[in-house]
Amino acid sequence: MIEFKLSVDVLGNTRFAFSPLAEVSSSLRLLGEPQPAHLHTPWLRRVRDQLGDVDLELLLAITPPGKWAPAFLYPRATGATTTLEQQLNALAQVSPAKVRENLELVWSGRPLPRPVRELFDAGERGPAMICEAIWAYWDAAIAPYRVRICGVLEDDVSHRAGVSLSGGLFDLLNDLHPEVTLDGHTLSIDKPQHADATYPGAVLTLVPSVFTWPRLLINHEDSGEFELTYAARGVGRVWEGVEPEERTEDRLGALLGHTRAAILAMLSVPMSTTQVARDLGQSPGSVSQHLAILRDSGMVVSWRSGRSVLYRQTPLAASLVAVSTSGIGGSQAFGRG
Repeated sequence: MIEFKLSVDVLGNTRFAFSPLAEVSSSLRLLGEPQPAHLHTPWLRRVRDQLGDVDLELLLAITPPGKWAPAFLYPRATGATTTLEQQLNALAQVSPAKVRENLELVWSGRPLPRPVRELFDAGERGPAMICEAIWAYWDAAIAPYRVRICGVLEDDVSHRAGVSLSGGLFDLLNDLHPEVTLDGHTLSIDKPQHADATYPGAVLTLVPSVFTWPRLLINHEDSGEFELTYAARGVGRVWEGVEPEERTEDRLGALLGHTRAAILAMLSVPMSTTQVARDLGQSPGSVSQHLAILRDSGMVVSWRSGRSVLYRQTPLAASLVAVSTSGIGGSQAFGRG
């Protein structure tokens, strides 16, 4: 059991951050699972045939599933605008000694695979080799779905920020993960593989993730600070529509109009007007008018996130799309590739 003793400062120093590199690393661990999480099956089916130009042998060797993850691939998240480029620039500067230390822990008790041994032999070039492989993997496996992933992450942060305003830190952490409990000023995390320890904490960083599900990852390398990478709410929606079904009938389109029906189906995950317009190949002005009609009809809700306004289906709209998807009454789904 790991315990973090929260000082009064943590009430004003609890923040959210995003980590593209953590998503990459967790998705690679998922790829290496013999029985991967079923929630991500649509993504797995799509990407497995798109990785021919990626050094997947190296990447899977440094991110094997198991009790431990390499810390150098999960750097401390610093904010909501962190980019993969920034994180890879920092990764390229990591010492080969740290890479070796992390990977020897990850593979402890098991023979080191050949790509890891070759990485150690590469010395100072090792971190750059990892960065090059990750960048190619990002382009093939993550970038095409970045809008969907970001929509779910931003939706989670928006929800939890609202919860913290109404119920405070306890309510914010209450349903973060089954391994997390909060009792007074003690945040307990049930991690049997870790030695029992107690740490003081004044800064808490929460990092929502899509590919971490169903795990919880912790980072407490910096004194007084700790970080929890957890599965975002709504992770089950992120791949809806990724595998489009054949459409023989379009009753939802006949009811709402084809464009509005397509927009509504896309909004199973939060998206901005610009994102919807880009994916539909229409002007933002035209999409904005459709969104206004859908919002006035109770089909979508909107809220501001940073500089963008995000839109998402209401429960009523989700029910209509679900009925269309199920084929009840002969209707079919609007998939989104």
